[in-house]
Amino acid sequence: MAKMRCGVAAVEALRAAGVTKLFGLMGSSTLEIYDALYDRKDMQYVGVRHENCGTHMADAYGRVTQTPGLFICGQAGPGVANMMLGLAAAKMAYSPVVVIAGQPSTEHLGRDTFQELDQHTLFLPVTKRVMTVPRPERIPEFILEAFRVANAGRRGPVVLNIPRDLLNHQIDVSIPRPNGQPEVAVGAADRATLERIREWILAARTPVIHAGAGIKWGRGTANLVKLAEKLQLPVTNSAGHTDVMPVDHPFNFGGVGPRGNPVATALLREADLILALGTRLGFNTTRFSDEIVPPSAKIVQVDIDPLAIGRYFPVALGIVGDAGAVAGALADMMEAVPAGRAPWKARNEKFAKDRQQLLSKREAAGGRGSKPLHPEAIYAELRRVAPRDALFAIDAGTTCLQATDKLPCRTVPALIAPLDCGNIGFSYAAGLGAKVAAPERTVISLSGDGSFGMTMGEMATAVMHDIATIAIVMDNGTWGSEIAYQRDFYNRRYIGAHVLSPRFDEVMKLTGGAGYFVTGPGETADAVRQAMKDNKPAVIHAKVDPEAVVSFRTDALMKR
Repeated sequence: MAKMRCGVAAVEALRAAGVTKLFGLMGSSTLEIYDALYDRKDMQYVGVRHENCGTHMADAYGRVTQTPGLFICGQAGPGVANMMLGLAAAKMAYSPVVVIAGQPSTEHLGRDTFQELDQHTLFLPVTKRVMTVPRPERIPEFILEAFRVANAGRRGPVVLNIPRDLLNHQIDVSIPRPNGQPEVAVGAADRATLERIREWILAARTPVIHAGAGIKWGRGTANLVKLAEKLQLPVTNSAGHTDVMPVDHPFNFGGVGPRGNPVATALLREADLILALGTRLGFNTTRFSDEIVPPSAKIVQVDIDPLAIGRYFPVALGIVGDAGAVAGALADMMEAVPAGRAPWKARNEKFAKDRQQLLSKREAAGGRGSKPLHPEAIYAELRRVAPRDALFAIDAGTTCLQATDKLPCRTVPALIAPLDCGNIGFSYAAGLGAKVAAPERTVISLSGDGSFGMTMGEMATAVMHDIATIAIVMDNGTWGSEIAYQRDFYNRRYIGAHVLSPRFDEVMKLTGGAGYFVTGPGETADAVRQAMKDNKPAVIHAKVDPEAVVSFRTDALMKR
């Protein structure tokens, strides 16, 4: 036991949880913790300009490192309320985030005091768990529990409220050594179950592996590749997870559904057996439609969460476990199918040809020389210039949604998307968090002009902390998704759909970073090359064709 101030005890508990990098926006409610951080030279602190952006940064950090991203929200009330969207996005992405939130003093709680909100109730719908520290001596215990819960099982965000007066005490406390949290191994299936799956696969005519986030969280890509190669099985991806294996692998056919491509969607639609690894078969991939997941298909679903098994489609067999581990165990017990002699050889050849035609069409579309630029030209140039380890962050706007199956995702993880939350104003902050997590990798974020305007204050964060991401802002002067719907469903009756933006590249230069303005073919690739060479926080402002927008939610609107 040692006697220490509660702020110091909190920071020592963070060290014990393995924290070396953290995000925050300081405020008076947590100044004791901030003061203790002053002496911790082994912790990198990134101060942000808006709490929501800080939460997105912690979210991305957690996805890249597979350890909870930490955000310290310094101010009770308005500060914590600003985090709601970021927490919702993390919850819907099952991303491990821990938030330490200041709270009014215990003697003032329940009195409608200054900056008092019911923070516990506020966060319940958008978190995995909300906890409030009851006594000073329990602060370290609650911090360690928050990290354990955030990263256990199906991951998610945890908020820990600490009343500000509790931090003013001295306590006797014993804190575990740094990195003292146990590593938990998640198992695979028993041999009898694997034998059953093996028999079903070999009896199938058109089997497909459909892989999702569970492969990435378990770092199961090597096992997925081994299984696909051993059985000569095509792999399709869930929406937002085209990086489950390198996109240039011959068995990776890309994303399924409206955010994917027609070849992968047809593969799944024609499957008689679907091995669903680490995926819920959720809305953004399937739209819960029998037109994408055939009712006649036998589904084997593997997921870490028992509640996900069979939730949207009936399954022949469900396995609660790590998707990558199951894929590896199954690969180990299967005899290799000689290349070119798989029972589904003709099917594979047909879809490989279709896939190659699709890629050729993309390159042709990307080679158009029009001004302003078509988004396809930007994606094509990124495919040429981005290094193999590039990591991309995208938003949910229409220009970014067109990119989800077209980016050169070659090193897992390589794609960070808002997923089911579907929010814009995500990608720039997420890119900063990803770069903090993996400073050795090239990080490129893609935003629309409306989206980037929501988070442009974080350019100062990037410069202040030397976070050298490359932000590509695709400026079409519109709220792209909405103007597409007004064009396609409401007879071009445009209202509220146009956006006026500054030259973000010039704003970044004024802030102290690098800025580039592109309007024509080849200029995006040149700007990315220069940005990588300069190695400074960078913004590439690209003028994009306002007509190059797509209506994705065709299921939700009726044409007038």
